[in-house]
Amino acid sequence: MISAVIDQDFSKPLAERWKRTALGGGALEASDGGLRLEIASASARRYADAQLDDYQGLARRHFPWRPPLTLTVRARFSHPEGQLRGTAGFGFWNDPFWMTGRYLPALPRAIWFFYASPESDMQLESQVPGHGWKAATIDAANPAAIALAPLAPLAVPLMNLAAAYRAAWPFVQRAVKVREALLGADMTAWHTYALEWGSRAARFSLDGRPVLDRAPSPGGPLGLVVWLDNQFMVVTPRGRFRWGLLDVPGPQWLEVSRLTVEAGPPAPPVYGDALPDAFGSGPEPVVQ
Repeated sequence: MISAVIDQDFSKPLAERWKRTALGGGALEASDGGLRLEIASASARRYADAQLDDYQGLARRHFPWRPPLTLTVRARFSHPEGQLRGTAGFGFWNDPFWMTGRYLPALPRAIWFFYASPESDMQLESQVPGHGWKAATIDAANPAAIALAPLAPLAVPLMNLAAAYRAAWPFVQRAVKVREALLGADMTAWHTYALEWGSRAARFSLDGRPVLDRAPSPGGPLGLVVWLDNQFMVVTPRGRFRWGLLDVPGPQWLEVSRLTVEAGPPAPPVYGDALPDAFGSGPEPVVQ
């Protein structure tokens, strides 16, 4: 039996669970469509962020969400892919990079719809560019990924050799539970985005159309986040690591009209083959 744990109509007052962040010119404003997370302008000298989440103030072990569940978001953006500057999106993560200044760094875990502008290069899926508007999963904190960590000093130099990269990276990618797919959608149009986070696999859809299926499921607990900021990041298997901030010369925004989270195994897919046992029983989300 699926029950609605969150059903937020953003044309109405926000539920008490939401924590708001508005930094460096970021703002959360009511709009005709619901709620806009907006950056009016920003400088590369200062971090700008407009964010809603439900985990600030909690220790990571107390973040609210575990599979199985389904997240559905109705949203649009001010700018198309490639023109929106910074990163943006919605979904679940463990806030590994202390962006809100409240946590020590950690290995990343996430399942979400994620955007990065062309200044970023995070090509963790070998066949997908390191920027763009994507469905994505990662779990660098699972035991298989942690077991590979001692090999990193040797592996990173080898990744600069094409033959070694082709041979080794697919194995590393599976261990870190990375799967990504470009959405190919007009970001400025209203779309319904859904992710189904199962106990062993995940699937993503756009307006009911599958965009990523049988993706590896990250472990929990994770926090729910909706955000827009002015950062970029370079993280590649070949050892390139860089982080920075971007100028945002004029207003840009992410607008959301509705967000729901339903707990329990999702209904069988209406497209393609079913995922046998992938969305089996698992712990219910910890709802506060």
